[in-house]
Amino acid sequence: MFEFAGAWEGPINIIFLVATGAIAVHAIRHRDKDGKSDSVRLLFGCIAAVFFMLVLFQDVLGVVKFS
Repeated sequence: MFEFAGAWEGPINIIFLVATGAIAVHAIRHRDKDGKSDSVRLLFGCIAAVFFMLVLFQDVLGVVKFS
């Protein structure tokens, strides 16, 4: 993900995964006091989940290569 990071690329990727994973889980599971979900939170939660999967599968695990 960060070519300039060098030896710190692994820890930076892990920190990024923790942050985006927490954002995605919080945004997707969030409900107001009436039990309804907010469409904007769902949108940004899904975007965070996509970035989480992208970094996990491409940079950390090296399973796939997305152009």
